[in-house]
Amino acid sequence: MEGVLNERTATVHKKGVENPYSRTKCGATNDVGHDDIRTVAVERAVDDFDACRCGRCFSDAGGY
Repeated sequence: MEGVLNERTATVHKKGVENPYSRTKCGATNDVGHDDIRTVAVERAVDDFDACRCGRCFSDAGGY
């Protein structure tokens, strides 16, 4: 599954497909600059970038 990695917070989010104006499902990266995010597979973000999965995007990630 393709996700959006916020490199500043090391958090990966689900891509925002429901809302074309949001990069992520939860909208957490709406105010983040383009230099701090990248599109990457969720598994790669977790394995290669040591990122955490967003609790609002992934129900099994703990939530907020």
